[in-house]
Amino acid sequence: MIAGIVSAFPVLFCGVMTLGYLLIPQPSMNILVMGMDSRGNEGAVARTDSIMVVNINPDNARISILSIPRGLWVDVPGYGSQMINTANFLGEANQAGTGIPLLKQTIEQNFGIPIDNYIRMDFAGFTDMIDAVGGVNIDVPYVIEDFSYPTEDYGTIQIRFEQGQQWMDGEHALIYARTRHSDDDYRRAERQQQVLSAFVGRAVNPVTWANLLFVLNQSVETDLNVFDLIAVAPTAGFTGGNFNRLVIDREFILAGTNGPVPNYVAITPFIQENFQ
Repeated sequence: MIAGIVSAFPVLFCGVMTLGYLLIPQPSMNILVMGMDSRGNEGAVARTDSIMVVNINPDNARISILSIPRGLWVDVPGYGSQMINTANFLGEANQAGTGIPLLKQTIEQNFGIPIDNYIRMDFAGFTDMIDAVGGVNIDVPYVIEDFSYPTEDYGTIQIRFEQGQQWMDGEHALIYARTRHSDDDYRRAERQQQVLSAFVGRAVNPVTWANLLFVLNQSVETDLNVFDLIAVAPTAGFTGGNFNRLVIDREFILAGTNGPVPNYVAITPFIQENFQ
């Protein structure tokens, strides 16, 4: 009998959450997700290897993801025209603890997206997050082979992903999300969105929450708390993993003096529809 109650708890809990969600809808929130290109003891003084902004909109039961390429040139407040992946580094190098606020301000100023919360993690934190939910199921769209994938000791290895559905633990999901030599940074950003979507689909299950909270406290920097996670879980569940996704790729950039810059005319419609 006790086993039956325990096994039924996630279903009952989700039902209570859903009822609360319907009675008291939560406000829309924009979350900055930062993947750091740091190893060992480099800590927060590092460039952002990936930048995503995630909008969770309970009113429309919708989740949207915008990926900003690390090599995009934007105006970084106080530093002028810079690649966006340097904002965190510039802030932290100047004063510890200011990297996240500087990147938030940069995104708000350049894209008009106010940032409510953040998640900043390094490679180990990413791996731990995926493992905390028991791995993710990924539909690999085509064969991906990289003969010089970078390792933590600054060497290289050969990796390969076959086309089709594959279950990935944290280590393999990290490789899948980071590899780019078989295509480019834009397709890599699509893979990162794919992994994030799969992760959210697993993370809505209350069974995973104890592990997730442990990882959030130990391996990841975030200002989200358990109540935030509970509040957004119904929205994530309702979407069924079908998120509105956009990668700022060649269709959404222009040639600038130093490198690619945002084509705001092309990007703005997606932002206005999904992040306002």
